[in-house]
Amino acid sequence: MIHYLRLLRAQNLLIVGLTLYAMRWLVIEPIVRLYGFELQFSELDFAALALATLAITGGGYAINDYFDTKLDLMNRPEEVVVGKHVSRRATMALHIGLNVAGVVLGTYAGYRSGVPQLSFIFLMVAGLLWFYSTTFKRQFFLGNFLVALVTALVPLLPVMFELPLLNQRYGEILIHFSTNLNVLFFWMLGFSFFAFLTTLIREIVKDIEDFEGDRSFGRNTLPVVLGTFYTKIVALGLLALAIGSLAFIYTRFLRVDGEQLADNLTYYYFLLALAMPMVALSIFLARAKAKEEFHFAANMLKVVMLLGLAFSLVVYYIYGHLFWQES
Repeated sequence: MIHYLRLLRAQNLLIVGLTLYAMRWLVIEPIVRLYGFELQFSELDFAALALATLAITGGGYAINDYFDTKLDLMNRPEEVVVGKHVSRRATMALHIGLNVAGVVLGTYAGYRSGVPQLSFIFLMVAGLLWFYSTTFKRQFFLGNFLVALVTALVPLLPVMFELPLLNQRYGEILIHFSTNLNVLFFWMLGFSFFAFLTTLIREIVKDIEDFEGDRSFGRNTLPVVLGTFYTKIVALGLLALAIGSLAFIYTRFLRVDGEQLADNLTYYYFLLALAMPMVALSIFLARAKAKEEFHFAANMLKVVMLLGLAFSLVVYYIYGHLFWQES
């Protein structure tokens, strides 16, 4: 069982699940409550959405390892599972089973949201992950971009399935007061954009770490095409963009007039938990040369991603603080 958990990246799946529920209960729910509304997508339906997302993600990990066995034996032999602990046939069967389960559950969730077309997301992502593993990851930058794009979709899913039901239930009230619930979508876009950037940077750093193996197998990754020096410049530029985006988002959208406590909390979280670690990581990455150093940098980027997700706790506090003042 432990080998199957390793194959499916159980830790990553846990993060995906936490992301979905954090967006629902720490961001969407307190904002909806501040409006005097209630969530309309039931817990059972949301569980189906979460399981569909986890199934498609796990299936993507399985098929990626299936096609990357030889390369992984060169880049990270101690982490290889397929062919050593789990047979290739079992891996393929697991991939197919998870994709079928994911599409079925996603179709159910889409039907329950009132927008059946949303179910196509799961079919599309399953297809993208297949072609990523077989083709796209061998092409210049495209593989990195697609992984980041799929990751960025996760924070958006809860609001995509919740918002149609909220508009259906409270549409007349929103029209009467000439308002809308677009703030939910804007919050999710913020988390999604941060997930996209940090994932893209991490994928590029991992490509630097795997440079020798990728070059031997003829892959056109950024380090193979541009060289490690210029690839590090790309990664550092994206880190600078992420830090600059935090400053822009804070000054443009997150200042809470009259709520100095909440405002200070956001400011210090952005500064201490996100910006400063990324600055330190930029310095470390600029000096990194050995494969082990790039591996460490990739792990630190995962920590930064988790810290970005943890900002949902700050959002919960801010809107909870406003709710109790309104009450």
